[in-house]
Amino acid sequence: MTIPDYKRAFQAIQMFKNEYLLEYINVEQLGERDEDIDERVVENEIVHNVKNFIMTFGRGFTYLGNQVHYDKLGHDHWVDLLFFNRVLKSLVVIELKKGSFKPAYLGQLAAYLRVLDDEERIEGENPSLGIVLCKDADRAYVEYVLQDYTRPMGVATYKSNQEKLKELLPDEDEMKKLLK
Repeated sequence: MTIPDYKRAFQAIQMFKNEYLLEYINVEQLGERDEDIDERVVENEIVHNVKNFIMTFGRGFTYLGNQVHYDKLGHDHWVDLLFFNRVLKSLVVIELKKGSFKPAYLGQLAAYLRVLDDEERIEGENPSLGIVLCKDADRAYVEYVLQDYTRPMGVATYKSNQEKLKELLPDEDEMKKLLK
């Protein structure tokens, strides 16, 4: 709704998913407990596996950096992950969050998009796009809150291989019963 050109809006919708399986993030291999994981651990794994991450997102992405710093009017902004998409001709910000979606994340993302459009966007490029990539989100609530934002933003969730396996396997008590 915030991208006036129908063709570009359709491309953006098709480019991004509601949920991503980040199969190269193995918490047990990192020696971390799920509750001890913070955004930087996930970010570092994505950066370490940037080629896999880009392939998860689709075609046309170019990695520009992580923790990209911008100072605007004396305020620091740190973009978690910054990409450029050649198909959409837009900068793409990925803001990582370890927990559940919160509306405040959209305000933070909107500020990043404004700064990027002022500081980085060049002639011929489309306005920047942003995605909050969080652990979980209530889709209906996200859509409700997004109604009043005029910047092209979305919210997606992620899961690691470990979490996907936990969903497929029986819980611990059921496993004990099966093994008896």
